[in-house]
Amino acid sequence: MKLDSSKIILKSSDISYTVRRIAYQILETNLEEESIILAGVYKNGSVFADRIKSELKKISPVKIELIEITIDKKNQQSGIKVTGNIVFKNKSIVVIDDVLNTGKTLIHSTNYFLSKGLKKIQTAVLVNRNHKIYPIKADFKGISLSTSIKEHISVVFNKNEGVYLS
Repeated sequence: MKLDSSKIILKSSDISYTVRRIAYQILETNLEEESIILAGVYKNGSVFADRIKSELKKISPVKIELIEITIDKKNQQSGIKVTGNIVFKNKSIVVIDDVLNTGKTLIHSTNYFLSKGLKKIQTAVLVNRNHKIYPIKADFKGISLSTSIKEHISVVFNKNEGVYLS
């Protein structure tokens, strides 16, 4: 993708603001929790989750546990791997990805956690595209975009950081 031919939707400072806002929303929604699990979907969802974790550590003494979800896109139902050795029972988890498009990745990710005895499962995304084919929503979202199916959203972290529409 050529970034110069794309339209920038969010620049780096917008992403930083969004991370901070979502961190506060997660904290407010989970005030009674002693710890919160952030589960970032590999690759950009993990980066986004790590940034939210850093922000949460600045604003709260709540223990934040970070894990990474890897999904085999060809076999999403059984191709899920989760890093770390975390006890899930009676805890709250926030499944985090960069873009919510069809909902396929988030629905399979949350489905994986249904049998883990969690108290609460929530979702967070940087961009909600509103093209869902699965019944899942983002509890916390940076921006909602009405785009055509032919348009593409790219989230770039670090160098040339931003959210781009092409």
